[in-house]
Amino acid sequence: MTTGLIFLVIIIVIIFAFIAYYNKFIKLKNQADESFSGIDVQLKRRHDLIPNLVETVKGYAKHEASTLEKVVQARNMAMSASSVEEKAKAENIITGALKSLFALSESYPELKANENFINLQNSLSEIEDNIQNARRYYNAVVRDYNILCEAFPSVIVANIFNFKKREFFEIEEAERENVKVNFS
Repeated sequence: MTTGLIFLVIIIVIIFAFIAYYNKFIKLKNQADESFSGIDVQLKRRHDLIPNLVETVKGYAKHEASTLEKVVQARNMAMSASSVEEKAKAENIITGALKSLFALSESYPELKANENFINLQNSLSEIEDNIQNARRYYNAVVRDYNILCEAFPSVIVANIFNFKKREFFEIEEAERENVKVNFS
């Protein structure tokens, strides 16, 4: 009788632990989806701002078409990216292209002083800060989710319900370096 009761209590504890881990997976999965959506919103704002920035620069730097084309191509590539890895790679390319664009503006004092350009640059700076914060939050949620996917005993629940590790939204090593612009 007592062994049956102990066995029943153990089964009930296992069931509750199983349910708790499953619910934690669902919570973190939804938080990761929501936080990635936050990144997407900021990236959309960035993508919408880029054409205005390019048009403003065009008026001052007509012979710098290749730099402007790279910015537009990077934007188009980023807008068509679908996976986390593709989006991260495309956004890294945009960041590099925008650095080149702002470095280009250093050669045109009248562009640097243009109020529209300054406003666009400030808006882009604000968006970049928001993207950085959204990436940081997303990566923190993904870290917690991935730990849960690999840690015991939650790995059992992860395997049963096919919860897979997620990718971090990271910048490439090359993007951590300063952009070198040469006007020769």
